[in-house]
Amino acid sequence: MPTARSTPPDQPPVHFQHEGILSPGQIAAARLSRGGPVLGYFQPVEIKAPLGVSVALAEGAQFGPLQPAPVRVGLLIGPVYRLRVTNIPRHPGEEVYPTIEVIDRLYTPMGQEARFAIPIQLHQEDLELALEGKLVTRVIYVEDPQRALPVAAEAINGENWFEVGPGRDPLAVADQLGRPVAIVRLGGRVPLDPEHPEPEFMGPPAPYERLPARMRVLQPPPRKPAAAKEAGR
Repeated sequence: MPTARSTPPDQPPVHFQHEGILSPGQIAAARLSRGGPVLGYFQPVEIKAPLGVSVALAEGAQFGPLQPAPVRVGLLIGPVYRLRVTNIPRHPGEEVYPTIEVIDRLYTPMGQEARFAIPIQLHQEDLELALEGKLVTRVIYVEDPQRALPVAAEAINGENWFEVGPGRDPLAVADQLGRPVAIVRLGGRVPLDPEHPEPEFMGPPAPYERLPARMRVLQPPPRKPAAAKEAGR
């Protein structure tokens, strides 16, 4: 599932339906207003990060327990979920607080919803840009099969992504290439006290579902060759 990324342009462009710089939550709220099987649906999401990184989701007015990435959860379409990201490689003691806004769902075979999660990849470069005070916006979208090139795209850490460049709206680009399903924003704000963050920083509380870690299907061990019989027996 590809991702379009951008840093803030000098003059914000305008998406033909929405501006990519709208306040978090507005785009998902517009999707809910159009109806369909999205209200109350917990969309599976897999939050990935560099090795060693820990992630915590907001639980009410505080952050929940830290968990080693990857973390699999079900998020509602509409709310904005605040994360706490720590143990960042080469940045001991520093933390980043991105948000995830799920703006649409995936339509998977019945009973296999948890198998097909939206990938949320927190790259080392993005985390470092956020630590420098820069705002990074990522838009994850489902490719339009009528427009996708019939060639294998080069993946970086298991994800296909590209930079949209200065002056371009990543939401508009993603919408032209497919169907946007999630927006990730990193940088900009930090709480005064991570252990007791202020309510306006956390935003309205939103429930989420814990999902089990992705199961790895292990191949059976190779069969040992049978011992050769001794001659004469």
